[in-house]
Amino acid sequence: MNEDVALHEKLGIELFNYTWELLDKSPRTHQEEDTMIHAAHASRFHWGKVGTAVNLARGEWQISRVYAVLGRAEAARFHAQRCLELCQENGIGDFDLAFAYEALARAAAVAGNTVERAKYLALAQEATLHIADKADLDVVVHDLETI
Repeated sequence: MNEDVALHEKLGIELFNYTWELLDKSPRTHQEEDTMIHAAHASRFHWGKVGTAVNLARGEWQISRVYAVLGRAEAARFHAQRCLELCQENGIGDFDLAFAYEALARAAAVAGNTVERAKYLALAQEATLHIADKADLDVVVHDLETI
């Protein structure tokens, strides 16, 4: 099958950004919540066709965030774990590794698992020590404070 790389990249980016718009919206309707789930998965699908391991990890992270925001702990944990696996399998560190642990901590918090939450929060905080860019570090630290 001949893949249109530019089209997949465009849709991956647009759907990722659209998902963020819905994540930032409050309140959301049930239809918007369903759309947010589908948009996050669709973005990850398109990156799966043409993206790098970093794109895939970020897609899994975003799907996890969507499910965490919606209170769906099991799905949030599944996609957070997949994000971490992609980081580990591909030697991805820095910002992305910290966010993989952030996603696992957030999923644990949604599930009410304080032990797992603390474990992954500590790993995320440790990973922040290796973030090179100050702006990226600030984003991660802020997100960790919201768990």
